[in-house]
Amino acid sequence: MRMVDVHCHLTAPEFEGRVESIVSEARSSGVEALITSGQGLQDSLKALELASIDGVYASLGVPPYELGDHVEVMELIRRNRGRVVAVGEVGLDYWRAGRETWEAQRRVFRDFIHLARELDLPLVIHSRSAGKYAIEILLEERAERVVMHAFDGAASHAVRAAEHGIMFSIPPSIARSPQKQKLVKRVPLENLLLESDAPALAPSPGEINHPRNVRVSVEWVSRLKGLDVEKVAEALWENTFRVFELRV
Repeated sequence: MRMVDVHCHLTAPEFEGRVESIVSEARSSGVEALITSGQGLQDSLKALELASIDGVYASLGVPPYELGDHVEVMELIRRNRGRVVAVGEVGLDYWRAGRETWEAQRRVFRDFIHLARELDLPLVIHSRSAGKYAIEILLEERAERVVMHAFDGAASHAVRAAEHGIMFSIPPSIARSPQKQKLVKRVPLENLLLESDAPALAPSPGEINHPRNVRVSVEWVSRLKGLDVEKVAEALWENTFRVFELRV
């Protein structure tokens, strides 16, 4: 069974000094490629460094609740177009940031959508407690090759987005999330991808998550769809390469 972890954070303090062994563990479990997401300028620079490891790729963005260096990150993406496989994570966060930031979040979000179009790169979207609003902006902007990472919104909004080609990456926390289980039941298989979001969103609460755990996501998608796990894994593999340009 071959898999791709389309969203993790190998730059996290929990993985310091152990990244190569974590990648090796993932590859032993069938995870043939990992996309590590930079958040902000310094973290994005670290993500670019890790992209020199075989099988590791970088996506660069800013968390919606910390927009201070978004201009610098946009320029970093432009300068490294050949080394970056996606813009993100970017988007909206109405849970962590106050209402007074929402207008700025929306403005910066649109800037990154335009950048992705300019550079012909996919978008990886953070939309905590703001999924409906993020989808509305994406559809208004006619964004293409979009991945909603760890979507926490209503399944009805996800279904509407999927009708427009938007993808949803499923983390191992599906094992304990009725919301994500409902989403997987309702969203077509052709709109699903795999992510770990490591070190967050482990199958069990309180654990440090690892990219190898995307296998848990595959197993749950298989169970909820009533399909053979190997066939599901292959379908999700093919979905990945409709979105991302990876050399695997």
